[in-house]
Amino acid sequence: MVKVYSTPTCPYCKMVKQFLTENKIDFEDIDVSVNQNLAHEMIQKSGQMGVPVLDIDGRIVVGFDKTRIKQLLALK
Repeated sequence: MVKVYSTPTCPYCKMVKQFLTENKIDFEDIDVSVNQNLAHEMIQKSGQMGVPVLDIDGRIVVGFDKTRIKQLLALK
């Protein structure tokens, strides 16, 4: 399962969601700008306040790190 912690105004969030969609990866989009509990969950998992943060089966990726995301999702 892939979770994307994001905000509507973040350009890198849009890029990572577009990348996942293009690669036919299902993901849960979590808007941390409207849910403080989920924002806190993201900070607990990543140690970061910035978005995007991806949770890929319990492995955390901060930012749009395409190489790491492809590696964790076994994409070519």
